[in-house]
Amino acid sequence: MENVQIFEIKQYMVIFRQAEQRLFNDTEVIIRGMVRCTGDEYSMDVVFYGNESDYPDPIYDIENHKGYMFMPMSDMMIFIDILRNEKPIYGHLRGDRPEWTSVTTSQEPVGEGERDSNAGE
Repeated sequence: MENVQIFEIKQYMVIFRQAEQRLFNDTEVIIRGMVRCTGDEYSMDVVFYGNESDYPDPIYDIENHKGYMFMPMSDMMIFIDILRNEKPIYGHLRGDRPEWTSVTTSQEPVGEGERDSNAGE
């Protein structure tokens, strides 16, 4: 279904802004940070807005294979931590239900904990 796309996020880029103002669907957003998540064909900008900002519903631009999700600036470091420590991670672009636009990990066993990168050396 073209209105829904799930893609593996393979790279990300962190962007901090002083207080960029940009319109998204007639809503002015004050951007303090952004994480650009890219896959092979699709991408999603997770926009982190300041406390004083309004925010729109998530956006899926089907023609350009790009989505936008909006979160408060206080969530940015938690989001980056997930990207750094989990794999695989997926972007869910939802034109049919924009409120379900999301970034997810795969299922993991309970109590798995962090993997030791030096294990077995």
